[in-house]
Amino acid sequence: MLKQRDLIPAPNHFLLSAANEFKDKTEFVHQMWQTDFTYFKIIGWGWYYLSTILDDYSRYIIHWELCDSMKAEDVKRTVDTAIKKAKLKTKVKPKLLSDNGSCYVSIELKSYLKDDLRMKQVHGKPMHPQTQGKIERYHRTMKNVVKLNHFYHPEELIQALEKFVENYNNKRYHESINNLTPADVYFGRSEQILEKRKQTKAESIRKRRQIYNQQKLVSL
Repeated sequence: MLKQRDLIPAPNHFLLSAANEFKDKTEFVHQMWQTDFTYFKIIGWGWYYLSTILDDYSRYIIHWELCDSMKAEDVKRTVDTAIKKAKLKTKVKPKLLSDNGSCYVSIELKSYLKDDLRMKQVHGKPMHPQTQGKIERYHRTMKNVVKLNHFYHPEELIQALEKFVENYNNKRYHESINNLTPADVYFGRSEQILEKRKQTKAESIRKRRQIYNQQKLVSL
């Protein structure tokens, strides 16, 4: 009834439908960031929460923080540090895509993103985690490795996360980004690497043909 009488104000964020994930894909770095929390239990310390910022286009992990809560202030701190690390050269900030968790829909975070950072906030469709599929997948892959060990101090977990992120960003190849690493795409090395691969492949084919023709002549 309140909604019918227009007594409920519209939210200050854009709700992304499930279909838009596939229709409106990002085309360059820093066009949109994905963010989410996941959790770890540290023996003797309790639950800790990992806040991550992932660049949607390159899948590069720009920044992450291990927090003892999942509050708006934790998200604000993570986003603020990510912006500093990214060294953005334009005033246009990336869109920030998240789920509808309480910290992400809070008035405190909305005001900070809109008024302080001039950053557009985008939420995935409720009950549809596929919209944030890249960061959901990243967290799942990361936890499958990191959680193979038990941790008895937050610093132990931080060291394990640092090691994983370093490998993920710089050494792990992704089929979805032409078998490049996130760092290759993020730092603009894609074209150079792909061109070199193309030349190497062409040279390999040329040599194989040459060897084949030589063997064919010998057999005559």
